[in-house]
Amino acid sequence: MNTMHLTDGYKVDHRRQYPVGTEVVYSNWTPRKSRIEGIDKVVFFGLQYLIKKYIIEEFDQNFFSQPKEKVIKEYKRRITNYLGPDAITYEHVERLHDLGYLPIEIKALPEGILVPIRVAMFTMKNTKPDFFWLTNFLETIMSCIMWMPCTSATTAFQYRKILNKYVNMTGGAADMVQWQGHDFSFRGMAGMEAAMMSGAAHLLSFTGSDTIPAIDFLEKYYNADSDKELVGGSVAATEHSVMCMGTEDGDINTFKRLIKEVYPAGIVSIVSDTWDYWEVMTSFLPQLKEDIMARDGKVVIRPDSGDPVLIICGDPAAPEGSPAHKGSVQLLWETFGGTMSDKGYKLLDGHIGLIYGDSITIERCTEICSRLEKAGFASTNVVFGIGSFTYQYVTRDTFGFAMKATYGEVNGEGREIFKNPKTDDGTKKSAKGMLRIDGENNVVTGMTDSATKEQEMEGMLQTVYKDGKLIKDWSLAEIRSLIFEQL
Repeated sequence: MNTMHLTDGYKVDHRRQYPVGTEVVYSNWTPRKSRIEGIDKVVFFGLQYLIKKYIIEEFDQNFFSQPKEKVIKEYKRRITNYLGPDAITYEHVERLHDLGYLPIEIKALPEGILVPIRVAMFTMKNTKPDFFWLTNFLETIMSCIMWMPCTSATTAFQYRKILNKYVNMTGGAADMVQWQGHDFSFRGMAGMEAAMMSGAAHLLSFTGSDTIPAIDFLEKYYNADSDKELVGGSVAATEHSVMCMGTEDGDINTFKRLIKEVYPAGIVSIVSDTWDYWEVMTSFLPQLKEDIMARDGKVVIRPDSGDPVLIICGDPAAPEGSPAHKGSVQLLWETFGGTMSDKGYKLLDGHIGLIYGDSITIERCTEICSRLEKAGFASTNVVFGIGSFTYQYVTRDTFGFAMKATYGEVNGEGREIFKNPKTDDGTKKSAKGMLRIDGENNVVTGMTDSATKEQEMEGMLQTVYKDGKLIKDWSLAEIRSLIFEQL
C-alpha cells in the first residue's frame, strides 16, 4: 500500500490549514491517564519497531523506491475518490518523494523504561521547513502502532511484579518465575500484527510464550538471537481435540499413553477438563502416580474452564471435603506430596505441576497467589496462561495515549502551543512548548515543559531517528536488563 494512505482522512489537507509561514511542528507521545488502579507508570516499548517497519521499510518500499508518477497517481486517485476532485494539491507529496526520506527527528527515552503518567516518552519534529506538515501527518500511524506494545509491556510487567513478590514471600525457585507468566493470547488478538507486538511486549518480562511469531518479531526488530539467548519457549502440550479423539471412555488411557509412550521424559502439559476434571484429579492421577513419579520430567495438569481462583485454590461454598472444596493444588499435594520451601511453604513434587490458562487477569493472579500463601503453598506451584482476556481487553484509552503538538515556529518565531478543554476532566490538557524529560540512571523523575532549546537538549531524550537513518538500535537483551532493574 502507498504509505501516504496511512493516515486519518482529516489530516490530508492540514498543510494548508496551518498559518502561512509555518516552518516547524513539534509533537510528543504521552500516556495521559491510567485507568488501571495501582498503575501510575507505563513501560515504553515499540518505537524501534515502528521506525524500522514503517518510517524506514514501508516508506522506502512503497513510496520512495516506487516511480514518482505511480505513487502520485495512486494518492491523487485515493484522495479524489475520498474528498472529491481538486480537494487538495499534491506538490508537497511530490517534493517529499524527490527528497527520498522522511525529514523528521525522533527523540526518545530508552525502550523498557518506566514512564510516569503525563510524562512524554518521545518527541518528533520536522527537520526541513517545507515539511512541517509531516510531523502530525504521521500521528495516526504512530498512535495506531505504539499504544498496544506499551500497554502489553506494562501489563506483563505488573504480572512479573506480582509473581516476584510472592516467590520472595513463599519461596521456591526464583528462576521459575520467568516461565510462570506464559503468553496464551495469539488466537484472541486483533490480527497478526497485534499478536506479534503484544507477544513481544510480554517477552520483555517473561520467557514463556506460545506466540511463536513474537520471537521472529524480536529477532527482526530488536536484535534478538534465539541461537544465543532464550527469547521465548514452551513445552509439549495437548489440546481438547487430542483428548476427545481418545474418547471419553478411554480418557485415562490417553493420559497413560502420553506420559509413558509419547513423552516418557521431559515436560508435558495435558488439558484435563475435556470431560470430568475432578475425576482426573481424584481417580486418574492416583492410578497413574507410579508412572508419573517414575518419569524424568514433569506432568503439568491444565484445567481450562470454570473460575480459575476456585479451581486452583478451592471453593469454600462447595461441600466440605469435596474435590471442588479442596481445589487443584491441595488435591495434587494429597496425591504426590512434595517438599517445603526455604520460607516454609509447600512445594509440589517436581514430577507434577499445574497451569491455568483461561480468563486470567492481574486481579485473579493476585488472588490466587494470596490464597495459596494463606493455605501454606508456594506461589510457584502454579503457572498462569495469560491470554487475550488480559491483552485484548484494553484500548488506547487504558493509559490515555496521545500524540499532540506543543511547539511550532512560524516565520522563524517560536510558539508554545497547548490544549486545555474546559469541558474535560484534565486528562486532555497537554504540555506546553518544548519538553525536557528529567531524571538519571534510567529513572524518570518528571518533565519540564516550556523548555528552551538548550534545556530540551539536556534531558533524558536522545535522538533515535533522524533524516532517514536509525541512530539508536536497541536489543532485547538491553531492554530486558532495564526491565529487571526496575522490578
